[in-house]
Amino acid sequence: MSRAKISVRSFATRHAMRAVAGGVLGASAALMTTSVSAQTPAPPSVSNIAVNANINISPKRIVFTGLGRTSSVYIYNQGTAAGTFDIQLVDRIMLPSGQIVPLSDLEQNPDYKPIADQLKSAQSMLLTTPRRARLMPNKGQTIRIRAGSPGEVAPGEYRSHLTVTAVPPADAGVTAEEAAAAQDGELRFRVNSVLGVSIPIIIRVGPVDVRAGIENVRLTYEQIASDSGGAPRRTPVLSLELTRLGPNSLFGNVEIRGAAERGSGNPLGFVRGVGVYPEIARRSLQVQLSRAPAPGEELEVVFRDDDVAPGKQLARTTLKAP
Repeated sequence: MSRAKISVRSFATRHAMRAVAGGVLGASAALMTTSVSAQTPAPPSVSNIAVNANINISPKRIVFTGLGRTSSVYIYNQGTAAGTFDIQLVDRIMLPSGQIVPLSDLEQNPDYKPIADQLKSAQSMLLTTPRRARLMPNKGQTIRIRAGSPGEVAPGEYRSHLTVTAVPPADAGVTAEEAAAAQDGELRFRVNSVLGVSIPIIIRVGPVDVRAGIENVRLTYEQIASDSGGAPRRTPVLSLELTRLGPNSLFGNVEIRGAAERGSGNPLGFVRGVGVYPEIARRSLQVQLSRAPAPGEELEVVFRDDDVAPGKQLARTTLKAP
């Protein structure tokens, strides 16, 4: 039987990006080349090549209160190898689960369209320089960002995401020589891990109205493994929905305190940098608690602003543990 080979290349950054609580995204993606035989393939031969350029970005979000303003972001290669990074603006939407996905994912999931229709893109108002950076290990680069518009802009909150993505090296794929050396039935992979980060850039035009609520609070117990990789253990988890009551986005911290934590000590549960963007009215959140509440113990749940008025209590509710 003659051997037929198919060469496939896929760059899956769009699907690999995952949201962190406040909206900054971290990503690793795979640049993959496969050589597939027409015969039944043998177990795959895999060549893994790590990209040692590791990017960090600061700050984690930019908010412009009006147009005609400038700001800057600093990116830093904290890896052990030089890297080239693309710098671009990408529109992303937040789902009620808190996940942040590229607007382009509408092509695969049209269910996102009602949410996407609520997004006010800031792409046309933003100018970033440079658009590409070559960074040696332990070196950084300042990215300049300007918010402006040639015409009148209606009041509201506009957003896009500054996305910094590692450019795969030129030799990322399987070479012609390697492909030709493949045996019948052999499946070969050469995988490069590609890193990227994304932060929100927000432009607020007109008055700012930030209000929040907390609803549908409940306490459950889940089997959750520890960070050290131990056996799963029964862990108390508080689930809630954070609601956006004003027209502007929310950004703040969720604190949960029981009787022992009131007034002093560490919170029973804490999540920093929780955001709710204007395209959704509410988002769900789960918070692991450091101990099991006693039956009948009153738990206090507070959301504090970390945006317009840092530290201000925006929402509060209580729950009696079952």
